[in-house]
Amino acid sequence: MRILQTRVFINVIKRLHANQKDAMDDAVKCISSNPKMGEAKIGDLAGVRVYKFNMVGQMMLLAYEWREHEETIILLSAGSHENFYRDIKRVLN
Repeated sequence: MRILQTRVFINVIKRLHANQKDAMDDAVKCISSNPKMGEAKIGDLAGVRVYKFNMVGQMMLLAYEWREHEETIILLSAGSHENFYRDIKRVLN
């Protein structure tokens, strides 16, 4: 299984502290073990899944695409709920 990262996701990771990166790594491992774990979105975000997890006491969202035929996970973005879905729409367009 391949795990790819978008430029937006890489920029989010760069801004995290070490303990936050550990929580993010754990979330990515959970997704890689079961790609259908996240909630599938509909409408404008069809094809995107969002996995919710706690990062140092704060609820975070991790958006990704699971391409089953290619066995590939594409990590789109991560962040808190505020403006998260609006930003994901920008990544997709």
